[in-house]
Amino acid sequence: MEFLWEGNVRKANPYTPGEQPNGQGVIKLNTNENPYPPPELVAEVLMDYNRDSARLYPDTNSTALTEALAKRYGVDASQIFIGVGSDDVISMLFMTFFNSSKPVLFPDITYSFYEVWADIYKVPFKTLPLDENFRMNPADYKIENGGIIFPNPNAPTGVYEPLELVEEIAAANPGAVVIVDEAYVDFGGVSCLPLIEKYDNLIIVQTFSKSRSMAGMRIGFAVGNKRLIKFLNDVKFSVNSYTMNHISQLCGAASVKCDVYFKNTLEKIINTRENTKRRLAELGFSFPDSKANFIFARHDVKNAGEIFNALKARKIYVRHWNKPRISDYLRITIGTDGEMDTLIEALKGIINHEQNF
Repeated sequence: MEFLWEGNVRKANPYTPGEQPNGQGVIKLNTNENPYPPPELVAEVLMDYNRDSARLYPDTNSTALTEALAKRYGVDASQIFIGVGSDDVISMLFMTFFNSSKPVLFPDITYSFYEVWADIYKVPFKTLPLDENFRMNPADYKIENGGIIFPNPNAPTGVYEPLELVEEIAAANPGAVVIVDEAYVDFGGVSCLPLIEKYDNLIIVQTFSKSRSMAGMRIGFAVGNKRLIKFLNDVKFSVNSYTMNHISQLCGAASVKCDVYFKNTLEKIINTRENTKRRLAELGFSFPDSKANFIFARHDVKNAGEIFNALKARKIYVRHWNKPRISDYLRITIGTDGEMDTLIEALKGIINHEQNF
């Protein structure tokens, strides 16, 4: 049935997030959340929060959080943009900077939300194929375009591209804004943040959802030159002046101050990831060398969809996309050592069961 008013509806094919399973005994390795809690200082902020503050509008400039980030990354506060998770930040970036009739460029295997934003904002786009090793070719990005965006490390592959590649793309496109989505950079990559002083068309996006264990707080930020950030804030304040709630601002600022805890947590996740790589390889899996908090793995014999369903039946959730080029792969978030032990034992049972037939 079609309603008369439907012709004026903005329709979209929405992004599909990973499942959020409930119940006891679930091992959730499908949304790249951090398996460890935020630092104790964040807990103290929550405990000490004055509930009377909740009746007031939050600081529109997120001053405490912005200043903490500026100090942490050695930039001016006017170079930082705060959003409700990096998804909100990137959505604002699409709305602000991708207004050309020329196509925005991004890889064919990447964060699937990019295509959703392009669709909802009516932005023309072109996807450029990664090579057989899931790597970008910088020459592909030296064509006429209305902007460029890519994650580094990439999602869902986990592949990290060197700073030289980022710089080559930024230098080749002075007339377009180049956005580098660094949601996973803390897990083994090197941020291209220093390049923003050299390239006025470059914006870096990061998030508190992964390395800082605060996905539930919804905190993301962008860093770029002051003029880019001004344009971004102008659009944000034209949509909603009060996007970041008060308690997230305070908790985010507290998190940034806890550098020792932050580094220790990263070290644990990286060590678990490297150990899991070894154990997956022993079971017949192959994967690109991930520098993120997940592994993008395929089995030499067993079908990825079958493994996905067999794990789910055991209350272990990973991610699988039935899409060209990646349908044979599973994206496995790095959990605690205990969670990864359980995963490996489950995989042994699934694979050995297949081989016994």
